Amino acid sequence: MGSSTFEGLKPAGYTTASIILSAGCWLNGFDTGSIGAVTVMPQFVEVMGPQPPTIIGLTISIILFGGAFSSPFAGQLANKYGHPRVIAAGAAAFALGSILQASALSLGQFIAGRLVAGLAEGIYLGLLNVYVCEIAPSKNRGTLASLLQLATAAGLPCGYFTCYGTVRISGSLAWRAPFIMSTVVAALLTGSCFYIPLSPRWLMANGRRDDAARSIAKLGIQAAEAEKDILSFRDEDVQKRLGFLRSIGLIFSKPYRARTVLALFVLGMVQLCGIDGVLFYAPLLFAQAGLSKSSASFLASGLSAILIVLISIPAMFLADRIGRRASVLTGGVLLTTTMLIVGTLYAAEVVTPEGAARWVVIVSIFLFALSYSATWAMVGKIYASEIQPGRTRGVSNSVAQGLNFLTNAFVALITPIILDHSAYGAYFLFAGLSLFTTIVLGLYMPETKGQPLKPYKKSSRNRCKSMEQDSSSVSKCDTESISVWSYRS
Repeated sequence: MGSSTFEGLKPAGYTTASIILSAGCWLNGFDTGSIGAVTVMPQFVEVMGPQPPTIIGLTISIILFGGAFSSPFAGQLANKYGHPRVIAAGAAAFALGSILQASALSLGQFIAGRLVAGLAEGIYLGLLNVYVCEIAPSKNRGTLASLLQLATAAGLPCGYFTCYGTVRISGSLAWRAPFIMSTVVAALLTGSCFYIPLSPRWLMANGRRDDAARSIAKLGIQAAEAEKDILSFRDEDVQKRLGFLRSIGLIFSKPYRARTVLALFVLGMVQLCGIDGVLFYAPLLFAQAGLSKSSASFLASGLSAILIVLISIPAMFLADRIGRRASVLTGGVLLTTTMLIVGTLYAAEVVTPEGAARWVVIVSIFLFALSYSATWAMVGKIYASEIQPGRTRGVSNSVAQGLNFLTNAFVALITPIILDHSAYGAYFLFAGLSLFTTIVLGLYMPETKGQPLKPYKKSSRNRCKSMEQDSSSVSKCDTESISVWSYRS
């Protein structure tokens, strides 16, 4: 009786795998939350020496450039070796990068460690979303994929407050401790990946039907869903090995080009709204708004990170109830509005250390971060994976993730430069980019909530006739005008 009760409480294998892999996203959030604080610690400056803002910016953002370089290769590696194996290799490389940073005796070694960690993130980070989307049932896909974003959000306050605590340690252990923690977590993730089953979709695509059936059993995927959504591969669907350049050519070929471009747009533009500028430079933004004491601006940054976690929890559970379009459009309006409010107040020169306008700025920055975390952060990476057919999902999503890293790095570099020249310029820039993204996605983004991961069919915006065939709606179009992409029922 007791044994059967505990078995009933045991989560499905796909849930356990998603929770384990979320540690990779936690590492990303932890680094984002800690690196800014590390670089301003007196103990860090004592070892590395005082550095100009340009070098500090490079030290912080080099991890993103590393990710941008390696990410396009991740999908090809996953197609060849399987997602868990490549994720394990990436996590091991991240542990190596953390060791280099934790043991650094010079700024050169520290930057080299961050570059290695960035190359590692590029390899494994995008594959986490692809793998979780592939193993999750349609009705739970949004929630489980959102778990990865929740882990990223949870890493932020862990990073902030770890540094807030370790700064009291005398000596260089104060700034080395966060990287020691990262090393331990990355090592645990590496070992755990060897117990995670290969994606049954990947096994089917490689002609290993029996192995796919065993993987389905381990993951606890229900037979009806497996038969409908995974085991329906035909012999001609078996994946052919393509080299890197041919794989890149494939995702931009005519049958796949539209959804590849959409994935690139989504993962690139959701970062150009300025979220990394807020996360990396939150203490600077709050200090600029009037929180003069460094401790006050730091605690405000930590508080924003905690609120991001809290807002991410209900957003995760609502991901499969609220449509992807509704989330993106609502988030776009909120992001644009908050940035416009802050930019307008600064442009009007009414923000002073004692005035009420500073609190409007501070609250708006909080609302911006929370709105992003509850909407665009949850939807972006899920959607980029969902819209791809199985043949190109890994490569296309990895290339899009590379662009995501690159736009992150761009925002991280330009934010302090723009703020130094204009208090309001950065906010108006990010407002404009958010508005542009919202309009484009409102026009061209099809809904994917609850749909199985199946090939798409091309349809047209006009002169389409609907036919009922085998109890499903099939569009038959007589024109090749402006095209959109929609799921096959």
